[in-house]
Amino acid sequence: MAPAAFDAEAAKQPAADASDAGAAFVLESKGKWWHAGFHLTTAIVGPTVLTLPYALRGMGWGLGLAVLTVIGAVTFYEYSLMSRVLEHCEARGRRHIRFRELAADVLGSGWMFYFVVTVQTAINTGVSIGTILLAADCLEIMYTSLSPNGPLKLYHFIIIVAVALAFLSQLPSFHSLRHINFVSLLLSLGYTILVSAACIGAGLSKDAPVKDYSLSSSKSDQTVNAFLSISILASVYGNGILPEIQATLAPPAAGKMMKALVLCYSVIAFAFYLPSITGYWAFGSHVQSNVLKSLMPDSGRALAPTWLLGLTVLFVLLQLLAIGLVYSQVAYEIMEKSSVDATRGKFSRRNVLPRLLLRTLYLALCAFMAAMLPFFGDIVGVVGAVGFIPLDFVLPVLMYNIALAPPRRSALYIANTAIMVVFSGVGAIGAFASIRKLVLDAGRFKLFSNNVVD
Repeated sequence: MAPAAFDAEAAKQPAADASDAGAAFVLESKGKWWHAGFHLTTAIVGPTVLTLPYALRGMGWGLGLAVLTVIGAVTFYEYSLMSRVLEHCEARGRRHIRFRELAADVLGSGWMFYFVVTVQTAINTGVSIGTILLAADCLEIMYTSLSPNGPLKLYHFIIIVAVALAFLSQLPSFHSLRHINFVSLLLSLGYTILVSAACIGAGLSKDAPVKDYSLSSSKSDQTVNAFLSISILASVYGNGILPEIQATLAPPAAGKMMKALVLCYSVIAFAFYLPSITGYWAFGSHVQSNVLKSLMPDSGRALAPTWLLGLTVLFVLLQLLAIGLVYSQVAYEIMEKSSVDATRGKFSRRNVLPRLLLRTLYLALCAFMAAMLPFFGDIVGVVGAVGFIPLDFVLPVLMYNIALAPPRRSALYIANTAIMVVFSGVGAIGAFASIRKLVLDAGRFKLFSNNVVD
């Protein structure tokens, strides 16, 4: 759609549908910029930071830190562009609060609506399944340390986590999570410090593992490992729900999201680099996909004090609950857009009952999938390549080029196009590398296993 046609169409945009309960309740717009910063930080800074030393392992010191920095800078740039597209639309009388509607409107294609909602739903449901599984794994770690021969199994802890999330999910709106997400921000800083201190201690101890930073001798393996690492980094930096987060801001939203991004990336600078450097320094090419596993090896004693590891696992567990709540909001908004009556109070019996039923059923489904697929961690790289990369690396620059229409010969337009092309290629190769790892690990997969496959 041409820019002039886009602006003309925006002028005809009708007022928001008063019966849209997804907008009125789940995505109610009451937040301050720092609230959006809390939401954004929870969506990005999670226990996936514990995989960053493993991502460096696939590329080595120089390339690993360079790619970590480049992807961070690119995502900050991409999110700022998407925020500007949202503000551009709002200034022309069309305020978008859903990623799928923004993409369909700006790109002028009905199929884009279904593409975004499919990918976004896959990401959000996948993250919800993953957080339930990882939180249950944290509970099992704490339980087995206290009762090594206890009768409880992984699925018991999955049920416990799902029940806790079902209870917390009755908070009706994204904005209702602002205090939980502030605590989540503090928790992420807490376990970042604890894990980094543990890695430094492990690296300096007499039991320190041999520090080997060499890469695979095979050039093809080096290439595949590098792209797998890039997929992991894309997953770590991705969120796929920035329009929904910006929707929680009290209008007008102009300029507020940039402050939220600065707050979020200030936390990222600390929470990403510290464990990346200390974890890779301590364990080198032997670091596991979760650096906590390296600190708590299956054989031999732990390489950090029990109290420190226990506190870290507790912080991770609590933050996983917040992450599960954040990524469930898009599913809740989709469900309640039609099932809830926006003309009635959000706590009326008419609206409480479908909210209770649908959100509980959604989490029960996610819990069942987590119990059935305890190897879900291997799917994270695939999700990053085929999910986060299109939503967070390709669509923002494409929408900016169309909506704000910078001159085609300008440095901005050329840079945006280059980012789009490069990351489309990275996504395709990363998807291949991630699927390859999934196939290689397939022999270890067992449905309804009592152990999470690392």
